[in-house]
Amino acid sequence: MADDAQPRPKRSMLLTAAAATLLATAALTGPATAGPDTGATRFATVAQVGNPCKALTKFKRSNFADSARIDNKRDPLPPGTRFVLDGQTAEGPHRVVLIVTDLVKRIDGVWTRVLWDQDLQGDPLALVESELAFHAQDKADNVWVLGEYPEEFEGGVFTGAPNTWISGVAGAKGGVLVPGRPRKGGPFLQGFAPAIDFLDCGQVVKTSQDDVCAGGVCYDKVTQIREFSPLDPDGGSQLKFYAPGVGNIKITAEGDPEGEFLDLTGRSKLTLKERIRADLAALRLERRAYANSKVYRTTSPMLLWPGDPDTAKVRQAIKAELVRR
Repeated sequence: MADDAQPRPKRSMLLTAAAATLLATAALTGPATAGPDTGATRFATVAQVGNPCKALTKFKRSNFADSARIDNKRDPLPPGTRFVLDGQTAEGPHRVVLIVTDLVKRIDGVWTRVLWDQDLQGDPLALVESELAFHAQDKADNVWVLGEYPEEFEGGVFTGAPNTWISGVAGAKGGVLVPGRPRKGGPFLQGFAPAIDFLDCGQVVKTSQDDVCAGGVCYDKVTQIREFSPLDPDGGSQLKFYAPGVGNIKITAEGDPEGEFLDLTGRSKLTLKERIRADLAALRLERRAYANSKVYRTTSPMLLWPGDPDTAKVRQAIKAELVRR
């Protein structure tokens, strides 16, 4: 797929062993504007609507310290954690598997935690998207997203990654996904990339809601955040529910007959072997990103974070896995 493949507006929700070795070694050694859609569409462009969502707080690199350690009360993302959300869309069954890797990446001058997100749909479930997402936490405990590389698949075939964006590149800006101290108020910026007509906004709807049930478990003091895109006024919005000490437990749709409904059905700590497998998969995905995206090629490679308590153990396990291969 060419670098300038046509982006499709949407809301954000193997290489050889030798190549994997090169990528893993790099991780171990330390620290085009697209044209409009040709068919009829309801989507507006950034040029038409501007940016009605203001930043919750100004992005300043000095506001980030140990930014790859995400321990926000409502959205904790410790390395080696797997989240599984199951539900339904208009197309049928839907599953999202999110893994917090041991890897970090420097984006727009800030160290971010690398998340590997797999989106599966249909009956039987089939991969439709595999994404690297880059999250960071500032000193006020706000959780930011500073970029995404989402590969898209149809019928098991890779079709491209036209919705890639990186904060600080081609006018793109990151934004806050989950505030450290949620307060009800106006909408705030979650992500902005004018080159691909991407604009996501969030709004705190409720700061503390009790008896929110998902996957057979009920939670109290849940924060509810509405997510929407001003570029898609007819597309409705998503409601995301964040439980203290757990994270995102539920996703529902507002005003969108094709919207998704997902519940957290599993949150688990990966075994060391599972963590290594996920880390190597993320490194393979990054290799494809460098091949597929001009925007991604402006970034430096992912690394293992020396501040993580298990870094030495993970590094040795990766070396042992590569030797076995």
